[in-house]
Amino acid sequence: MRTHVDFLVVGSGIAGLTFALKVAEKGKVCIITKQKMDDTATSYAQGGIAAVMYTPDTYEKHINDTIIAGDGLCNERVVRLTISESTERIKELVSWGTNFDKDANGHFDLAKEGGHSESRVLRHKDSTGKEIEDTLIEQIRKHPNIEVLENHYAIDIITQHHLGIDVNIRTSDVTCYGVYVLNPKTNMVDTILAKVTLIATGGAGNIYSNTTNPTISTGDGIAMVYRAKGVIENMEFVQFHPTALYHPQERPSFLITEALRGFGAILKDYSGKEFMQKYDSRLSLASRDIVARAIDSELKISGEDFVYLDCRHLNKNDLIRQFPRIYAKCLSLGSDISRDLIPVVPAAHYICGGIKTDEFGRSTIRNLYSSGECASTGLHGANRLASNSLLESVVFSHRASQQAIEQLPSIDFCNAIPDWDAEGMSLTEEMILITQSQKELQAIMSSYVGIVRSNLRLQRALDRLNLLYEETEELYNKSILTPRLCELRNMINVAYLVIKQASARKENRGLHYSLDYSTKPD
Repeated sequence: MRTHVDFLVVGSGIAGLTFALKVAEKGKVCIITKQKMDDTATSYAQGGIAAVMYTPDTYEKHINDTIIAGDGLCNERVVRLTISESTERIKELVSWGTNFDKDANGHFDLAKEGGHSESRVLRHKDSTGKEIEDTLIEQIRKHPNIEVLENHYAIDIITQHHLGIDVNIRTSDVTCYGVYVLNPKTNMVDTILAKVTLIATGGAGNIYSNTTNPTISTGDGIAMVYRAKGVIENMEFVQFHPTALYHPQERPSFLITEALRGFGAILKDYSGKEFMQKYDSRLSLASRDIVARAIDSELKISGEDFVYLDCRHLNKNDLIRQFPRIYAKCLSLGSDISRDLIPVVPAAHYICGGIKTDEFGRSTIRNLYSSGECASTGLHGANRLASNSLLESVVFSHRASQQAIEQLPSIDFCNAIPDWDAEGMSLTEEMILITQSQKELQAIMSSYVGIVRSNLRLQRALDRLNLLYEETEELYNKSILTPRLCELRNMINVAYLVIKQASARKENRGLHYSLDYSTKPD
């Protein structure tokens, strides 16, 4: 099947839905999402969205906190425009129906998280992302110009390469014409042509064994843009959330939001002693990279599998009121966090790099935009400040929508695009090969490309990944496509980018920490 739309959105999290709502007044919009519309990383976000709302907070304070967290690699212009637009984007979310927590005086009940100098994190209990996602979905479903294709899987971005044009054309000349999409109802690959395409596919946490990301986070958008010759940057900066609930039988790992430490919870070692004073003066509220490395160090010293988060000194009623989801989760596992310590361990959480974009969300490929975790805007630098991710999504989806609407009249459809060629492909019965290869990939990344790295570990990871790549490409080229096979291929592409860009960084900076480099260069 061949379809024409003005705006094509790949992904249904906060970034994709915000963009769709904003451009829908100017043309036909199609959203494709590989599972249900609400099955996104946004729905998993507990902590909140950071924005300057009241004094004594200021834009300059938030800007400074972001730049400090980014360890010198933030694009200051991008930081300034993002933070300065934060207040208006929050007001917009509220106008759509988002309910953020308020105090007895009717003011937003702002939380403080690691790396923040002021309380500026808006929340809806400990389910902020779900509240935002549900609000946006309600608006999307009411809009007559928006079509949503659930359980549709984007395979590849359509560019000149599919027209038989020289694949060595300059990166700046590559143009996006739409996306090839696997339709589950027909098991055929449909062609969706679009004047403007937005990639908002989220992160890639599932390249690791232990992650807080949902199973859909397999780096699809980043891999598609990489294969289409778009620029991918800063993939070495993988953020590990310091406090995922230690429960090895469960995947994804249940996140214990940073807001709980902002509320007063304290990190303690296996024997019940505080340890963060050895690593940072901010103690349990240090930035995520520092806390994650501190926990990693403590685990290597003790030989244990987890450390603890202590909430026992906090008011029980306030604890349950502020963090009902965490309380209920732990209680379901037999632990009352008002009386018991919470076992926690770092888990892969967020990719700070991704598809390189400018200040309007434009990628290096013409007519292709990106927003959300899969994009690299320059906001996060070498390490993301807590709760800046949802903010980045709404700011850049807004800016991308303005630019896309302005450019739309000057863009024509390319009708010379061929349909997907599945000739010679057969249905593979070897699903065990895909499952085993994914486990091998996750083991490689967790063992060699985790919180602490070295040149030797990175080389070993690359050597082992090359074999997986060759095996998977052979399977891909002769098999009828399935989402699982495409996801594996994308995960291998993304893992390769993480390894190669980590190997190229000859310094310790932010989230990238190597045993071979003791200090940052001047």
